[in-house]
Amino acid sequence: MSLHSSDFVFRMSMKELLECKDPTPWIEFEKGLIDEPELARKFFKDGRSFDLEGLKNCMKRGYLYIDGVEELLRALKKDGYEMHAFTNYPIWYKMIEDKLKLSTYLSWTFCSCIFGKRKPEAQFYLEVLNCLKVDPASCIFIDDRMRNVEAAIEAGFTGIQFKNADLLRKDLSIHGIDISMNEPNENQDAAEVLD
Repeated sequence: MSLHSSDFVFRMSMKELLECKDPTPWIEFEKGLIDEPELARKFFKDGRSFDLEGLKNCMKRGYLYIDGVEELLRALKKDGYEMHAFTNYPIWYKMIEDKLKLSTYLSWTFCSCIFGKRKPEAQFYLEVLNCLKVDPASCIFIDDRMRNVEAAIEAGFTGIQFKNADLLRKDLSIHGIDISMNEPNENQDAAEVLD
């Protein structure tokens, strides 16, 4: 959430928000241990109320593909790679799906709100491997947080820290994943490339 988002929803700066919110309820919400009404009741240390729907709407407006990521996902899917979301996210992941239709490219298989665990908990990574029934070395774990990547590597995954789509494409290539990005040729309509 950006500073502007906290100003709009909470009528306070991000610094003020971090000082007066209780850190525990969001983690519990991400793990599916509490529901929205309980999150709203416990969010602030002093129990004050806030506009939960405003927070959800603000977050939903902020959901956008990072430049180049949708094209990369499309190419990976076209090339036959199996992809799964492995995310620390509450039931609100459904808002992301509604807006971005990520399930076009990957499965929402490993959401913290379903498994009751969060990255970088080692048990969450082991549960993923158990569900997939694969050798961890055959999986590439990608995350923007280095601590989560380190935990994946400790569990035996190949780990890549996401910085941007171009660097990810290069990192994947280093690991033997060469992505065929469709470029229109002189005999191909640009609209056909997007299908």
